[in-house]
Amino acid sequence: MLTRIAGNLRSHAMTKRIYRQGDVMLEKLDKRLITGAPVARKGGRVVLAEGEVTGHAHAIDSTLAQLFEEKDGQLYLRVEPGEPVYLRHEEHAEILLDPGIYRLRHQREYHPSVLRRVAD
Repeated sequence: MLTRIAGNLRSHAMTKRIYRQGDVMLEKLDKRLITGAPVARKGGRVVLAEGEVTGHAHAIDSTLAQLFEEKDGQLYLRVEPGEPVYLRHEEHAEILLDPGIYRLRHQREYHPSVLRRVAD
């Protein structure tokens, strides 16, 4: 982001880290207290989204990752320090996730009558 101060342009470093893999977006948060319930693993993996068309999944194999669901339905991913943790999908490049808390968002597509999740 650029800000004009007394005729000079100065850039500000972005503090958020955002990772995107297909229709899944993870936003790394500075701090966040997780009060939600752990989401059950599927086949031993943390599944962030399953493809409606292909059946492929955006998933993490590591035991250092855990998905949580808040009462309002918002999902958060916690990644503990230790070995490298990768988000993987059959049709996308893998993403290395640093330890921390991430807010999970799903890409939406516009349709004149409704907003809906993108089919992957």
